[in-house]
Amino acid sequence: MIITRREALALGIGGALGGFAQARAATEMPGVTKTSVKIGNTMPYSGPASSYSNIGKTEAAYFKMINDQGGIHGRMIDFISLDDSYSPPKTVEQVRRLVEQDHVAFLFQDLGTPCNSAIVDYCNHNKIPQLFVGSGASKWSDYKRWPWTIGWQPSYRTEAQIYTKQMLAEVTNPKLGLLYQNDDFGKDYPLGVRDVLGDRWDKIVTASLSYETTDPTIESQIDSLKASGANVILVAAIPKFAAQSIRRVASLSWKPRFYLTNVSISVAGVMRPAGVENGVGIISTAYLKDPTDPAWDNDPGMKEWRAFSAKYMPGFDISDAQLVFGYGITRTMVQVLRQCGNDLSRENVMRQSENLHDLDVGVLLPGIKISTSPTDHRPIKAMQLVRWSGKTWERSGSLLEGV
Repeated sequence: MIITRREALALGIGGALGGFAQARAATEMPGVTKTSVKIGNTMPYSGPASSYSNIGKTEAAYFKMINDQGGIHGRMIDFISLDDSYSPPKTVEQVRRLVEQDHVAFLFQDLGTPCNSAIVDYCNHNKIPQLFVGSGASKWSDYKRWPWTIGWQPSYRTEAQIYTKQMLAEVTNPKLGLLYQNDDFGKDYPLGVRDVLGDRWDKIVTASLSYETTDPTIESQIDSLKASGANVILVAAIPKFAAQSIRRVASLSWKPRFYLTNVSISVAGVMRPAGVENGVGIISTAYLKDPTDPAWDNDPGMKEWRAFSAKYMPGFDISDAQLVFGYGITRTMVQVLRQCGNDLSRENVMRQSENLHDLDVGVLLPGIKISTSPTDHRPIKAMQLVRWSGKTWERSGSLLEGV
């Protein structure tokens, strides 16, 4: 005999059916119990990009703070962060472990463009939210191809467009040399330059060189850029190689206009290892408040960040911008969880990630807010030009976006 829901309610057995529906819903929420939610992450705690490991440590510390406050809707956050050494094959191995053995509810802030590229099809085929990936590659905005993936930081390609437009406006007879990492992170920068230069590429670009993350140094590439006659260089490199680039340019007594990717402007992670005096005049972009900038000494958002750092990350160097990044992106994740309420199904987690409106996480530059929609997987779009003074990154001009 078939009993409709209306008939069941009339017979007084609706509660039983309701309980069955709730039980079924629970089975559709991997990694979720009444008291906890499992979140998976991969991070380069070792390898060539290990300077980014403080991001993962910040995320773990922030989730600990949330748990100390009672969790979210009564659930504690079980944050499982595994080392992938910035190696895509290892990322695949670790993500499969997180999903198939640890049964995480979703992935959050897996770091690195090549690493996320290695798992994006797996995540989307299995409808696993791949949230706020630790990469600004422009590909993450392709919501039609990868509806279960969303970025967080501004696009690398947009960043390159901004540098190119400023170069054309301010440099007489520019001759540009490019150095980029040979993967989807680095390749976005020549694409952004070409977006602006168009058919002027061959007249302006004197050399476009790449490096591998397994290379010991990039000195030979810097030497070749100088030999090409470049009077402007754009370096798209992770911190280890960015610091090498700054030191090598200085050792050659070369004075090109120097643009540097914003993923490598941490004072603690790049500028000090490179020699703070060697980087004077370097231009980059920012969307986060710089912890070394005295302009933010009395800023409420940065005061809150410093209080968090003092309590949950004692002993860490708070001049490291990675701590600010990790704090801001984790606050974004926590907001999504709060919006989810008690429905932590993968579908609703993804839905709420696409439903952020003018979110202020306290550490973004004035005028920058986080917004998403089902057709907009670019939470942060604006940036501001900054220049290294030898002590801090000084902001100039208004907020900018790409072409």
